[in-house]
Amino acid sequence: MPKPTKKKVAVKPKDTARKPKKLTVAAKRAARAGATIAVPSEPTGNGAAAVMDRLWSVVMSRRTADPATSHSARLLSRGTAKVAQKLGEEAVECVIEAVLGNKDAVIAESADVLYHLVVLWVASDVSPQEVWAELQRREGISGVAEKASRVKAMSVASGVETKKIP
Repeated sequence: MPKPTKKKVAVKPKDTARKPKKLTVAAKRAARAGATIAVPSEPTGNGAAAVMDRLWSVVMSRRTADPATSHSARLLSRGTAKVAQKLGEEAVECVIEAVLGNKDAVIAESADVLYHLVVLWVASDVSPQEVWAELQRREGISGVAEKASRVKAMSVASGVETKKIP
């Protein structure tokens, strides 16, 4: 897949006088319990979630576009399995660049991964708000505990013990 050309963008200096982030109740509980928590470095209204929301809207609008003129429409016309396969390919490319220590390529491949993830969301009838809600549900929960609860729930639901690494 051809890589997009890079263009120079003016970068604004960070506002160092910004107020500290307010923590959710769950995050405060986790902090009191000694858990490590991550606080986003920029507000989501103008940040990453807003970008992903806009990208999702664009991909949604391309569902009915001509596959000859829209890459998103072409991907979606091939079905969810092909979209998932493409996401996997992009993720592998990102991993390879990370292992090689190529930061610029990791950034470019990460953008590809996120785009293809959004296409998969559209193909799977998942909205970004559903993903954000799941991330919010997990706030303040230890990653180890959260993963263990999913592994246990998967094996109980399927009746088959999972081989996934917890």
